[in-house]
Amino acid sequence: MPTAPVNGTSLYYELTGLGPPLVLVHGSWGDGRNWDAVVPGLAERFAVLTYDRRGHSRSAPATSPGSMEEDALDLAALIETLGLDPANIAGNSYGAAIVLRLAPLRPELFRALAVHEPPLFGVLADDAAAQPVLAELRKRVDAVVQQLGAGDLAGGAFAFVETVGFGPGAWAKLPPAMQDLFIANALTWYDEMRDPDVFAIDLAALERFPYPAMVTRGENGPPFFAPVVAAIARALPLSNVREYTFPMAGHAPHVTTPQAYIEVTGAFFSAEGMPG
Repeated sequence: MPTAPVNGTSLYYELTGLGPPLVLVHGSWGDGRNWDAVVPGLAERFAVLTYDRRGHSRSAPATSPGSMEEDALDLAALIETLGLDPANIAGNSYGAAIVLRLAPLRPELFRALAVHEPPLFGVLADDAAAQPVLAELRKRVDAVVQQLGAGDLAGGAFAFVETVGFGPGAWAKLPPAMQDLFIANALTWYDEMRDPDVFAIDLAALERFPYPAMVTRGENGPPFFAPVVAAIARALPLSNVREYTFPMAGHAPHVTTPQAYIEVTGAFFSAEGMPG
């Protein structure tokens, strides 16, 4: 089982294919296997790195409260340890937030970045129109935190998928193996929610990111991600940023519409242009 020593822990990783490096950063609750549907297609053009973030699945268990900053530094150290810099780096959900946290800290590690629906709701703190939506979101997140704190990991995982991440009816559509992953990694998400900066990003720092960036959302994704995606896109240099909405997709297009994800992301990182 390939592992790399990183910042005092051990991260499980898989490297597939040949070509320019492409690092895929998974979101909360899952692990590197979340990308299984898109790795073969992307590996036709890239050397694709997937890994289990600190405290997730096949990587070493967390031994202390974590933070997004720690995850970003782990990502940087893993890329350098494996000699993959500079790399194309893509992230989904909390993984997208990690990518955006790293971008202004270590821009030399990047060729380009692509992020899908990062939960960086702090960017909407001064948006009066967004406050009702954010209040509802906080209510839903707090309910999941309470379930997990009471030891109901399965119930908390179900509630997160149904009310926060994906929408009503989504849990039943997940393969049993993915449901098990959500439950197994529930306490790592619980730990993430105790990071005071979990929803924060320095938009001014993003303005200095010098490489191409793509910010995406799903047509059918939870509505509170749309204004976040728009705010992130506005913060990045206008000459470098692209926005894209995945048709018929939600919060995880690499899972639900994998061929579209392969085509759009592969074209962006290959500088072949974007679908209209």
